[in-house]
Amino acid sequence: MAAPCKLISLKGIALRQPQFTCHQYMKAVRSFSTSPCCEKHVRSGVYKSTTNRSRPLTYEEAQKPHQIGVTKAWNSWNTSNLAEEEKHTPETTAEDFFIRKFIFGTWHNLFVSEVIIKRRQNLIIIAGLVQQSANPRKMYFLEGYTTELLSHLLKRPVQMEIQTVTSYKDVQFKWI
Repeated sequence: MAAPCKLISLKGIALRQPQFTCHQYMKAVRSFSTSPCCEKHVRSGVYKSTTNRSRPLTYEEAQKPHQIGVTKAWNSWNTSNLAEEEKHTPETTAEDFFIRKFIFGTWHNLFVSEVIIKRRQNLIIIAGLVQQSANPRKMYFLEGYTTELLSHLLKRPVQMEIQTVTSYKDVQFKWI
């Protein structure tokens, strides 16, 4: 006849241990605990406002995350996230990350907007707004350098669509 058992809990695991027995007997029992949902991070992706409204935001930064695809466009235009096209999704994401890092390092402090990457069949189009603070000769060199190097690295044609603005103040949409 088995002796009565008492329930012991150690770090979330319930263990049964007999009270009156001469040999060591422990058996793991499955259990789970629940706690109320604490939604503290509802404001993720929304910029915090300053007291004197001294922080400028561009149009894309001023849009809330739930408005992506409604009032704000996507930063990467590709078809790898469609229903039956998951085969090349990781490669496309890695290429987009590499392109953004390459643009950030090559066009140092010249891009004033986010880098938009559009994919049309085999062609990659990189778009964005650039300051006119650099010499036009340097701008043409950087554009040619970027398209040639990325074309060789990604093994597909790359094209750049660049628009220039006189300063960062032309891109500011609102102050928070």
